[in-house]
Amino acid sequence: MSLASAINTAQTIFSNTAAQTSVVAKNIANSGNADYVRRLAMMGVDSQGSHYIKIQRAQNDALFKENIVSISGAAAQSRLLDSLESMKSVYGGNDYPSSPSKYLASFRTALQTFAAAPGNITVASSAISDAKDLANSLNTASAAIQEARADTDDEISEQVGKLNSYLTEFATVNNAIVGALALGKDASDVLDQRDGLLKKMAEIIGISAVTRQNLDTVIYTSDGTVLFETVPRIVEFTRIDTYGATVEKGNAIKVDGVALKAGSGGNTTADGTLSSLLQFRDDVAPTMQAQLDEIARGLIRIFAETDPDPLTPPALPDAVGLFTWETDTIPDDKLMLGLAASIKVNPKVDANPKLLRDGGINGVGYIANVVVPPATDAPAAFTKLLDKYIVQMDTAISFDTVGTPAGTSTKLSGSNSIMSFASSSIGWLEQLRKAATTSNDNKVAMLSKTQQALSNETGVSLDEELALMLDLEQSYKASAKLLSTVDEMLRTLLDTVR
Repeated sequence: MSLASAINTAQTIFSNTAAQTSVVAKNIANSGNADYVRRLAMMGVDSQGSHYIKIQRAQNDALFKENIVSISGAAAQSRLLDSLESMKSVYGGNDYPSSPSKYLASFRTALQTFAAAPGNITVASSAISDAKDLANSLNTASAAIQEARADTDDEISEQVGKLNSYLTEFATVNNAIVGALALGKDASDVLDQRDGLLKKMAEIIGISAVTRQNLDTVIYTSDGTVLFETVPRIVEFTRIDTYGATVEKGNAIKVDGVALKAGSGGNTTADGTLSSLLQFRDDVAPTMQAQLDEIARGLIRIFAETDPDPLTPPALPDAVGLFTWETDTIPDDKLMLGLAASIKVNPKVDANPKLLRDGGINGVGYIANVVVPPATDAPAAFTKLLDKYIVQMDTAISFDTVGTPAGTSTKLSGSNSIMSFASSSIGWLEQLRKAATTSNDNKVAMLSKTQQALSNETGVSLDEELALMLDLEQSYKASAKLLSTVDEMLRTLLDTVR
């Protein structure tokens, strides 16, 4: 080897070692960055035989795609579970102490106590008070459900805004990647930005990304709708400020004009939080509302006043009794959305608790406990009407299983006592919540595994980078030693010439 070639070799080693050291240093500096993919300084030889360093990313496309899918599934499941937990809190949390089922049980107990002491006006007033608590529980739960739907709409609007922002940013990054490759520049940093944006979008909406030959990326939703191709597609949503029970479904989220599908089930089929939010807003919450409305309808019909002597003309029509609502009429035999929001205790009974025992809320023709002269009050021991109410609360009645034309239904048995129906309503919510909890644990665990697998393949290991740094240090020392030897040889040569 000539002295000139030795010097060139040493310079090449210095140059390559410096480039490799820079890459290792950058890896170490980004060891805590989840969106950073480890850089590899790969040595190559060009057509002239010169050595050069080429920077490559340790990307694993298959694992990255699995990670994207896991992010969408876990985000959707966690958001659904949060919504169900909020609905559980509406009923008081564990054991559901504020649920209509609990208030129904308390009211029935109060009726039984009243039946045992029908002449005690204090006990009668207590029963009416429990009836008010029951009606208020239905009113409060209905209002809370609709408020939760409005809050969900706000969250959807916020996330749609974020998604559109990410898509705009993605367009800039995607163009930068294509431009860098066209100019032969290293695109590693913008590729990291691209992957980070894909992860953020995957939390909001299920996506799949297809990379073309020049690393231009096309993004589809999990439904197959184009979300980004060269330019971002518009994601549209108009929120509803105030929800009522009669608003069965909110406005759709449209991606490039195509409505996004909602998830279904406790182990939700949703990908991304948007589909999960739609599921809660348009399925879970309306179902809970329908259950409350059917409980309210059942109460109004069970405690309606009927003709005490139907064989004696003229026959009297059924009329609202202890419980009534805004129209003071008996509801039809079908689901009436919003009934739970307006049910209340009849003011006439509130003013005179004895009407619950004797009847006559709608006039003397409905009195079941007749006053026989010369007495001025009904016999206190007459409990036929109270007993009838108590029995009816435990007797199977018909609940609407068809639902509304828009698809809202209770998803419960159509033949049940009102006590069992109310308990089944809580059971339905608890079963859905438990399924969501189990699925959330599974999907979060799956996400953790895919993240760990991806990190093992593409993440930075400080131990490996530090070991590589030591190897580069030895390479630097070797090249320095070579250069020192050449310097000494040149000095010897010059001394000899002199």
